Amino acid sequence: MNDRDNLSEQTRRLYAEMIDSLDEELEMELDDDRLDEMLEDGVSSGDVDRRVYFRELLRLQGELVKLQDWVVHKKLKIVVLFEGRDAAGKGGAIKRITQRLNPRVCRVAALPAPNDRERTQWYFQRYVSHLPAGGEMVLFDRSWYNRAGVERVMGFCTPDEYEEFFRSVTEFEKMLVRSGIILIKYWFSISDEEQNRRFLARVHDPLKQWKLSPMDLESRRRWEAYTKAKEVMMERSHIPEARWWIVEGVDKKRARLNCMHHLLAQVPYGDVEHPEIILPEREHHPDYSRQPLPAEMFVPSVY
Repeated sequence: MNDRDNLSEQTRRLYAEMIDSLDEELEMELDDDRLDEMLEDGVSSGDVDRRVYFRELLRLQGELVKLQDWVVHKKLKIVVLFEGRDAAGKGGAIKRITQRLNPRVCRVAALPAPNDRERTQWYFQRYVSHLPAGGEMVLFDRSWYNRAGVERVMGFCTPDEYEEFFRSVTEFEKMLVRSGIILIKYWFSISDEEQNRRFLARVHDPLKQWKLSPMDLESRRRWEAYTKAKEVMMERSHIPEARWWIVEGVDKKRARLNCMHHLLAQVPYGDVEHPEIILPEREHHPDYSRQPLPAEMFVPSVY
């Protein structure tokens, strides 16, 4: 095989790897579509064109990689909160934002319900340990605003604890911003009808039924109570230092693109110069030979 053949083979393999990476995104999109098709009404006529969606998604993900480099280069600290009703699309947006990023730089914090010890701590204490150091981004899939939402509606906190939260949260966030953290808060908004449609899709999909917890079902029943809690939350915690941004989430694809585009606009960034990467020549030792491995150690090639 000559050098030209080697180049051709290498190009083919690189192209195949790129396509495999795109397939990962396509699989997630097909998974979304499968949920939609399980319902009679299907997707809304306002859905963004698939070709436009993929083109913009990949472009925005490329910009997010540049932002990541800038965050590391400038030792920035970024915190992004994702709030919204169950099935509002928070998780899907987070997946697309983090898909091409280094998990050591951009990580997701999705805290479970507090344990007995955490319930006796200062309310914000368990969130503080997840805040970023310089050169890091943290995306909170739900956040300290649980107290203003689910805890309030479900009665998991007392009226005094609820009021103390609002006395503290704005000061807490101002303190974060003064410390140099860039704090961005998103609320994913969907309609009553859209949440019902997405819940029905999960009910009928055995691969997604695990997403419907008893708490989710109860939240569906208490739609109006959650609406009132959200309105109070927005009114009492929307401050210049840490304002709320509302993402229209009925169209999932548009919501993801809009959120990614807006996130990029919140942090001025530029290109970071990197030294040219040159692969070193592999060492070859004529006296080295690979030892054979027992056949029973290999995973069966079923596919």
